[in-house]
Amino acid sequence: MFSAALALIVANSPLNAVYEAALAARVGPLSALHWINDGLMALFFLLVGLEIKRELLDGHLRHSSARILPGLGALGGMILPAAIYAAFNFDSPSRLHGWAIPAATDIAFALGVLALLGSRAPASLKVFLTALAIMDDLGAIAIIGVAYTDKISAPWLLAAAATLLCLLSLNRFNVRRLLPYLAFGAAFWLFILNSGVHATLAGVLLAAATPLRSNGPDEGERSPLHRLENALQPYVAFLILPLFGFANAGLRFDGEFSANATPVAIGVAVGLFLGKQLGVFGAVALAIRTGLAAKPRGATWTQIHGVALLCGVGFTMSLFIGEIAFDGDRGLVAQVKLGVLAGSLASIVAGVLLLRRRGDRQP
Repeated sequence: MFSAALALIVANSPLNAVYEAALAARVGPLSALHWINDGLMALFFLLVGLEIKRELLDGHLRHSSARILPGLGALGGMILPAAIYAAFNFDSPSRLHGWAIPAATDIAFALGVLALLGSRAPASLKVFLTALAIMDDLGAIAIIGVAYTDKISAPWLLAAAATLLCLLSLNRFNVRRLLPYLAFGAAFWLFILNSGVHATLAGVLLAAATPLRSNGPDEGERSPLHRLENALQPYVAFLILPLFGFANAGLRFDGEFSANATPVAIGVAVGLFLGKQLGVFGAVALAIRTGLAAKPRGATWTQIHGVALLCGVGFTMSLFIGEIAFDGDRGLVAQVKLGVLAGSLASIVAGVLLLRRRGDRQP
């Protein structure tokens, strides 16, 4: 939150020229902004992939029954925001390309806000929101891989496929040292970067190849996946995500605010605020009422609605998808930033106000 606020302050101050020049500066083959979005964010997606794998195989989502409610909530929370955005932008193919921007939930922001509420939110709701955000991340990763892939380069893609095969072979032959995975992972990222597939997917696929089990007596703590996850966590939380926020949240308001209130900004803001809460809450309520899934223990409908509102905080992932969808179009990217900031802020305020209520009676 601080890095996003700082970016807005700097972008609307005399330091804006320095800010933009620093992001555009070339560092080897890429600009500083591209190194952050295509390089450092690959480590963020590696951590996300590790968390998804751990939760699916050894965590809250290891049982199929535990996946139904958050899975349906995530699905509803992706379909409706995308449909709302498309409704505002159907008349322009270039703007319509950003349909997935409001479909993503920012797990760090949403859980951070929920944590600030303390005992007002039962533990079951925190588990539910975590599971839903993980399923949402999985869907966002799939969308990036399918919908936002550039022209494919067959030689680079074949090289990437061969490297992925090597990574899977390391796992198959019970290699438990991290160094070989990281070495092949770096090469894999380079090949993916040049193949036309978005480079951040290299992080997710490397996570899928990282072993969850260990040969030692204490498998959970000594596995390569746990060691890598624990090593990455502080760098992603305190360096990569704040740096990404600072590099991507800068939006100038001098004379652009009203001009940016276009269908892109409106579609993103309404998709995040209305689409997310209605999609998540509607899908969850339907699943509970029809008996497909059980209600989170100790949670009221008011609290579930509040969590659905927090799912409208789409800061990191929404900005990231916006950068990919409108790469090179600064005007459209500025509209995305405005929509994401407006929709996320409205979702935080409304979600906190609702969750601070004492709640309703258990039905």
